Amino acid sequence: MPDKTYKIVEVVGVSEDSIHQAVRNALVKARQTLRNIDWFEVSNIRGAVDKNGEPIFQVEVRIGFRLEGDPV
Repeated sequence: MPDKTYKIVEVVGVSEDSIHQAVRNALVKARQTLRNIDWFEVSNIRGAVDKNGEPIFQVEVRIGFRLEGDPV
């Protein structure tokens, strides 16, 4: 099995629909600038309430992506 080295970034996904959609939004946005995403971890869930009393979901997502280059 080849050696792999990962970098971890944290992003916050937001959705008015659900926690699941907030995670998906975070991953879709991260894929626009990151390559080699292999995994994610939800590290925090929180939210806000808009002026109409509707929830806005916020999810902290740690995203792991493989660094490119030759193995060590």
